[in-house]
Amino acid sequence: MSAGLLLMLLPLLLGYLLPPRGPRFEHAVGRLLELIVYLILALMGASLAGLDDLGRQLGRIGLQAATLFVILAVCNLAALWLLVGRRGASEQDASAFVPSSGLAASLGGSVILLLAVAAGTFAGLLLPPLAEHAGSAAEAALYLLLGLIGHQLRHADISLKRVLLNTLGVRIAIALVFSSLVAGAIAAPLLGLPVHQGMALASGFGWYSLSGILISDQLSAFHGGIAFFNDLARELLAVLLLPLLIRHTPGTAIGYCGATAMDVTLPLIRRAGGLSCVPVALVSGFLLSALAPPLMLTLLAFTG
Repeated sequence: MSAGLLLMLLPLLLGYLLPPRGPRFEHAVGRLLELIVYLILALMGASLAGLDDLGRQLGRIGLQAATLFVILAVCNLAALWLLVGRRGASEQDASAFVPSSGLAASLGGSVILLLAVAAGTFAGLLLPPLAEHAGSAAEAALYLLLGLIGHQLRHADISLKRVLLNTLGVRIAIALVFSSLVAGAIAAPLLGLPVHQGMALASGFGWYSLSGILISDQLSAFHGGIAFFNDLARELLAVLLLPLLIRHTPGTAIGYCGATAMDVTLPLIRRAGGLSCVPVALVSGFLLSALAPPLMLTLLAFTG
């Protein structure tokens, strides 16, 4: 295991070891995490501004992101249908969850993140020194981001017992992880990448605010843009598919939401599928959120 991988995983572990400190502290952590995400995405945009022939490069990013997105969608949906099928959600652990946001809020959040990238790109074009040093600044902020993510995973307070008992949530996570790795391996030669890098780009599980940042830091702003737009498109398609699929194949619908099933798309899952879908979404989303950072970093550690 490389020193670089250990350096990136250390803040994640330290953050997880920090115990919850009360509602006010956790609210402040959530707000700080949100601000850091905006900052790093803006810095990612500034790094994009430093690419030669930016207009053509953005077209390449869009084409490669679309290629990865289509392959991922086919592999993920096929695997979820085969391994999860028409199984319904269990009523166990169905706590009285009250949705806090809806479709408009979810889409609004995606638009804000896109605007952060666009604002950073514009600033990088106006200020070339910013584009030159944006990568270093983003790397420093990334360490803090990983620490806060680790703490939030601890704060989610999903016990091992709860995970193991919710077999549908575990099956969903397994299906999504392995089908994403297969999709990344298939897409890699089409993207002109080694297999392990293609797998890394496919391992964000819809967590676009993290995948774009990690890939930009470890590979390049160009590849970070591919990861970001691929995972953003995944969330948007998940939002559209949820009402259509969840009544007929809840496991597939919840699974395609990926890591966002425990936060961004959870209110939509609750609304479309009912309270019984909440525990499944929490468990699958938690497992995928916990796996995404170390899996991407491990795959990227092979980059010489």
